[in-house]
Amino acid sequence: QVQLVESGGGLVQAGGSLRLSCAASESIFGFNAMGWYRQAPGKQRELVAFIMNGGSTNYADSVEGRFTISRDNAKNTVYLQMNGLKPEDTAVYYCYAVRGTVSWGQGTQVTVSS
Repeated sequence: QVQLVESGGGLVQAGGSLRLSCAASESIFGFNAMGWYRQAPGKQRELVAFIMNGGSTNYADSVEGRFTISRDNAKNTVYLQMNGLKPEDTAVYYCYAVRGTVSWGQGTQVTVSS
């Protein structure tokens, strides 16, 4: 099973930016989709964004226009550029990959202070 390692989380003030990375242990070329979920304390896990193998993308309404997902097949990495961060974006962000089954990363904390 592929290993996914997230990085790039941290503490940022409202209005700031972060870029999350999700590095896979093998080629991501064959994955049907990759993306990001997030989970805030006391809340259900929420789909943030995903990118299909062909490059099409989809975003949650709450992040549309602020977040951008991209993938670099040569680096086996998916990115989530987060701009205009809000306190309500505070959560643990999880990377996932779909190829028959779903693989998950361990998560990275994003905290946005007001």
